[in-house]
Amino acid sequence: MPRDYAGEFREDLKEFHEMTKKFYQKEVNIAEYKRFSGGFGSYAQRGGGSSMLRLRFAGGEITKERLLFIAESIEKYSISLVHFSTCQSVQFHNLSEAQVCALIEESFQHGIVTRGGGGNYPRNVMCSPLSGVQEGEYFDVLPYAKAAEEYLLGFIHTVKLPRKLKVCFSNSKENITHATFRDLGFVATKEGKFDVYSAGGLGREPRMGALVASGVDPSQTLYCLKAMVDTFTAYGNYGNRARARTRFMQDALGTEGYIKAFQEKLSQALSKEDLPLRVTVPEITKKGDGEFQQSPEHTLSGEESDSCCADSAMPGQVIPQKQKGLYSLHYHARGGSPKPEFFRSLYNAILPMESVVLRVSPDQGLYILNLTASEVQELLPLTKDHARTLFETSVACIGASICQVGARDSQALLAACLERVRKEHFKDRVLPKIHISGCPSSCSGHPVASLGFRGGTKQTPDGPKPAFAVYEMGCAVRGKENFGTELGIMLESEIPQFLAELGKEISKRGMEYQEFVEKEHEEFLKIAGKYL
Repeated sequence: MPRDYAGEFREDLKEFHEMTKKFYQKEVNIAEYKRFSGGFGSYAQRGGGSSMLRLRFAGGEITKERLLFIAESIEKYSISLVHFSTCQSVQFHNLSEAQVCALIEESFQHGIVTRGGGGNYPRNVMCSPLSGVQEGEYFDVLPYAKAAEEYLLGFIHTVKLPRKLKVCFSNSKENITHATFRDLGFVATKEGKFDVYSAGGLGREPRMGALVASGVDPSQTLYCLKAMVDTFTAYGNYGNRARARTRFMQDALGTEGYIKAFQEKLSQALSKEDLPLRVTVPEITKKGDGEFQQSPEHTLSGEESDSCCADSAMPGQVIPQKQKGLYSLHYHARGGSPKPEFFRSLYNAILPMESVVLRVSPDQGLYILNLTASEVQELLPLTKDHARTLFETSVACIGASICQVGARDSQALLAACLERVRKEHFKDRVLPKIHISGCPSSCSGHPVASLGFRGGTKQTPDGPKPAFAVYEMGCAVRGKENFGTELGIMLESEIPQFLAELGKEISKRGMEYQEFVEKEHEEFLKIAGKYL
């Protein structure tokens, strides 16, 4: 029977209230508060005048009941900014001291855990957002992701980790969760097993994960998690925070040495622990009510799951599920931040719909699953502000206007780029989905983007100015993983015009972005070079 972690962690909230009160009374500084509050899924925003709260949802799945809590919280506290994170959580922003303290209590009362949403803890376990309904998937990995989340929460009170631990599951080659280069990634195979990767990650000095185990039976998932925790605590760098992530263990031990260390811990876990895992894969028995008639704006255009430019389905698109007669609807609000009132409207619409659930995507989108054709028609008006092209699904971290460590305002740059590019009316896929990170932490995944940007500064004759480093030809697809090449530094003010000029050249040649950079790479570099 699942443990009541919300109940167990509720006792910790007294300490959270006390420390938050001290912070707002300026008895502790931002750095001291950050070291404490992160473990509760909350951080002070830039300037220290307000807070954010991160709600964990294993695999990004949000039930109707939890959607109602989100909608009611938005209304009760007049929350002005709700953001989907790239770790499939939901963030409330611009909260006062009273609001963040009340919301964290109410989240726990509704069984929503925020504990470990930040700090040196196991983070929200990620999963392919269409797991269980995606045509062509190897198998449904979400039940194992949920079991992993349940198991890892048990370490929050018992194990001191050197830094955060990110675990994820992937059901297909698409690898949208970056399972082959996370701290620990479970990758489904056609044989119904997992290949397990470890000690990878983005951020400063990114590393691909090491294949630490092949053909693992899914029933042994928890043993692999125990081995990961034991390896991290045995070999992680407790003395140097900057090098305390798992990827740096490959440097300390060598990749082969790390694989050996992990396998030793796995062998110990298998011999000493009793962690068999038996999951029940939910069966969707809902029946469809006809075939959805695709219109051009809702058609899957050129989607190729093994292409480096695939990313994910277009928003506002209707995706046939492997359950005959059922569909998923993909919605992407600009920058991963839907209008607050969207959540109440969505709840009211799906309340009478059988078996409908939501999944937050790692690219800041939202999937609405298990819809009949008529239900799709009912929901389409709610997504009228969805992105119109792949470019408009671009990913941006929350940015320096809110984030304490951000160097640049990623959301402002994205808004400027969208505004400039929309004036050109480019066809879909003339420009790619771009990924914008405000700093080297890589929260948007810019190192593995077709075209990525990372916040920084550029020296000019008039002094230092806001700028972004530019990355190209990154790829996350399994078997084609590649960290992009850094081309140079581009002034923030010139990036929108660079994209417009690039799109014009690609359009003139009658190409799409991916074809252009592969066949006309020198021309791409020539255009970029004008701005670097």
